[in-house]
Amino acid sequence: MGMTVQGTVEAGWEPVREEFEAFVAAEPHSPEAQLAVRHHGRTVVDLWGGEETDGDTLSGVFSITKGAAHLVVALLAQEGVLDLDAPVVEYWPEFTGDGKERLTLRQLVAHGSGLIAVDEFSYELMADDALVAAALAGQKPHWEPGTAYGYHAFVIGALTGEVVRRVTGRSIQEVYEERVRAPYGLDLYMGLPEALEGRWKPVLEMLPTPAQLELLAAGGPMPELMRTAFNMHHEPPMDLVAYANHPKVKALGPASAGGVGTARGVAGLYAATISGLNGLPALLTPRTVAEVARLHTPGQDAVVAEADHFGLGFEKQHAVGPEAFGHCGAAGANGFADPVTGIAYGYTRRRFGFPGGTAPENGPLTAAVLKVARGL
Repeated sequence: MGMTVQGTVEAGWEPVREEFEAFVAAEPHSPEAQLAVRHHGRTVVDLWGGEETDGDTLSGVFSITKGAAHLVVALLAQEGVLDLDAPVVEYWPEFTGDGKERLTLRQLVAHGSGLIAVDEFSYELMADDALVAAALAGQKPHWEPGTAYGYHAFVIGALTGEVVRRVTGRSIQEVYEERVRAPYGLDLYMGLPEALEGRWKPVLEMLPTPAQLELLAAGGPMPELMRTAFNMHHEPPMDLVAYANHPKVKALGPASAGGVGTARGVAGLYAATISGLNGLPALLTPRTVAEVARLHTPGQDAVVAEADHFGLGFEKQHAVGPEAFGHCGAAGANGFADPVTGIAYGYTRRRFGFPGGTAPENGPLTAAVLKVARGL
């Protein structure tokens, strides 16, 4: 297709550009991708590739949003506003029944509640965290709370966000805006301001090749809990592209998967977390960074079957190192912080990649970034 990669890298970081160029050249359809990397807070990689995307293009980042939401939880815990080992019901009295009253906030944040989806489904409902939280408080969990864990794909931010709201009187979106996004100047939003609508472009569906279609068909049916968590058991099932592009989702920014941003914004979030940004100090202390990165979920995730999946709300970044933490996003996005190398990584793509989830190009891109960082 002759797609070109644009943007800049600092001297010494050329191998990252080469890896990004190789990926874009090999794509059968324009990925509309962005890659941004900060090293000890300084931008060292700022690249994009696609026919209708530049470095300023805003689009849905799906579960990247969970990283922003759980940074708020970690910040409030660091300040003593939240006690991670207190029962959730102490903050949220309606959160009771079927063992929910025994669940701690730490277990909730680590996807242990068993409340993996609301019984009813509409895009309008899923856009409103307060409605989702109210519905979940009265539901029966899919397992006894605290005895297992599994990815709460579209509801975890509503659950943890309700605790934040009960304690602070503010939504998790408002706390994020006031404490994190605005002061650090991050291009990553939980609720897109109307003034920025002109920079927004929609998420695009996957365009699999015939060979990829065969592989998708050969994969077999989705396991029951995964179908439930991703709202695929409804008729019609949830469409991830329609969700991200829904006007209400974009406007309200549900904290599980409704954020809008750029790769610069994602890398900036993680740089602000561990290194500081724009003259402001790091949001989390080294002690808190170690706590959010520490494995909270040994064993297999009951929903997506991933092993040793979560730290404190953040996904473990096993390919990076034991101290790294972050979160991927559908379509193929990923973001993480690595305190050891000082790397903050942000990758987004508007075109859903194959086979979905964390796109495979993140592997070689991350490897190239870490090789440069470790050689400095």
